Amino acid sequence: MNKKNIYKIEFAGLKIGAHNYEFEVDNNFFDSQDYNDFNSIGAQLNIELVKKATILELTFKLNGSANVNCDVTNEAFDLSLNATSNLVVKFGEVFNNEDYEILVLPHGEHKIDLDQYIFELIVLSLPAKRVHPGVEDGSLKSEILDILDDLRPKESNSFIDPRWNKLKKLKN
Repeated sequence: MNKKNIYKIEFAGLKIGAHNYEFEVDNNFFDSQDYNDFNSIGAQLNIELVKKATILELTFKLNGSANVNCDVTNEAFDLSLNATSNLVVKFGEVFNNEDYEILVLPHGEHKIDLDQYIFELIVLSLPAKRVHPGVEDGSLKSEILDILDDLRPKESNSFIDPRWNKLKKLKN
């Protein structure tokens, strides 16, 4: 099968009703998108396509993991990926994909290219800040964490205005 046609669904010959598709998403997909924000990925994508008389409804369900580097320590770890998304495909005069949840295909089109929707689903499911679970629970031992701990400002009461101490007495 041609790599360019892996993430396309031909809907022209389908009967009205629900149809299920499964796709494997791996590093090759992101290499073709020229995206390298993570080390590796292994994900299963299930798509339910419901064909109706005038529209198509797609539900994307993603499960898997991506190996990413921690933003604090730069240590690699596996980040769980779980995401869902919906897409409605309508038919009109011209192609229009300006809305993320609605796609308009020209009349006579017989297949839908899902590359961009799969890419966005995965990339947007990644958290903005990726922190190794060992950093959060304190179990990770790393040279970088030791350096960051040494650079942390020490608590000092020398800058406290004495008027605040009098206000603290009012609090009690």
